[in-house]
Amino acid sequence: MKKTILVIDDDASLRRVLEFTLQDEGYDVITAASGEEGLERFAREKPAIVITDVRMPGIDGYQVLKSVKARSPSTVVIILTAFGVLEEAVEAMKQGAHDYLTKPFDRQTLKTAVGRALATSARRDRADSLSSAERKVKVLLGESPAVKRVLAVVERVADTEATVLITGESGTGKELVANRLHEMSSRRDGPFVAVNCAAIARELLESELFGHVKGAFTGAVRDKQGKFQTARGGTLFLDEIGELPYELQPKLLRALQERVVDPVGATQPVRLDVRLVAATNRDLESAVAEGTFRQDLFYRLSVIPIEMPPLRECREDIPLLARHFFALYGGSSVILADDAMEALCAYDWPGNVRELENTIERLVIVRNADRITAGDLPEKIRAGGQSSQGIVQLPPEGYPLEKLERDIVIQALERNNWNQTAAARFLSIPRHVLIYRMEKYGIIPPTKKSDL
Repeated sequence: MKKTILVIDDDASLRRVLEFTLQDEGYDVITAASGEEGLERFAREKPAIVITDVRMPGIDGYQVLKSVKARSPSTVVIILTAFGVLEEAVEAMKQGAHDYLTKPFDRQTLKTAVGRALATSARRDRADSLSSAERKVKVLLGESPAVKRVLAVVERVADTEATVLITGESGTGKELVANRLHEMSSRRDGPFVAVNCAAIARELLESELFGHVKGAFTGAVRDKQGKFQTARGGTLFLDEIGELPYELQPKLLRALQERVVDPVGATQPVRLDVRLVAATNRDLESAVAEGTFRQDLFYRLSVIPIEMPPLRECREDIPLLARHFFALYGGSSVILADDAMEALCAYDWPGNVRELENTIERLVIVRNADRITAGDLPEKIRAGGQSSQGIVQLPPEGYPLEKLERDIVIQALERNNWNQTAAARFLSIPRHVLIYRMEKYGIIPPTKKSDL
């Protein structure tokens, strides 16, 4: 089904160019020569996207934006502004515009902006169609004292501009905290843009975060906005911030201190309007001591530190979370037997809430009956509840002590994502003792293995 786009501009020639360009892309396009006519056509046609000039006689673009959003909050609006008038764009974004284009712009820039707008509209449509149970998947749940402390801090700092650093093991819900900070802030109507710094190639990360201008490097055939710019008016969440290359850290520090970014190849900085939230499962203080993370950046990121507790320290939350995930994936038909719940509560959950959710989703999918018992659980979870047999299950034929120690060291490192400081703390030994054991048994971190 074709999407309908409404173009409002008092410049007849520009209006025709926009119409022809968008029609060539397969869109249905309706046009209006004034704000008054545009609002009339909007009421009749109900387009998915509105593209409107700011400066028009009579009803201007700001009034069009305000009226469209009042009638249909989900409609995406793109603003057209004159070259060099950044204040107009900023004001429009504050009032709810999705994006802006600065005149003059080329056809590809227009197509890209419309494509992003349609993607946003599709995400909103999917969100609107979710059931109440599906919506709850993004809710941070917990009644334990540790989780309540986190929620209390979030409530106090959400509606501020302070930078927040969320730490904790993988799977503890750091992105959920970032989402909650955004939703409870005055920026809630702006975008929430999440970037995994570990998932983007080093050579692409600078352009992805800060943007680039046409011709900045081979393959830069057009200007590109970075995530700092696409998140304007909202929140930028930098996950795995501990993986940010050292050479990019001064640029991030400048963005936080000066509220500007320098796109790759640009001669002028771009002003920012974004709240930054970062997260990591690494020990950044140890990284600072090791010289792999800048101390000044660490202090600038951790204005408000929030530490997410591992699930094994919040066992009283496991029944609440388990029932939530069973309702999410199985509805009211799935029943969890008492022995199954006891086993879930006794297991340590090294993957934390994410592991619990994935386990329950798998149980619901492969179940043979609607009543799930302890016998249906994976063996490692059943064994985790059998504390009378001890933490380590030794085979009848015996097991070499040195191999046992090596296995334990590897498991501790894997559980802590190969963070040596965290693994040493987990084993209750000094870090230099852990390093000695790693050298003794030839244990090499995955990143170093790949270099061999």
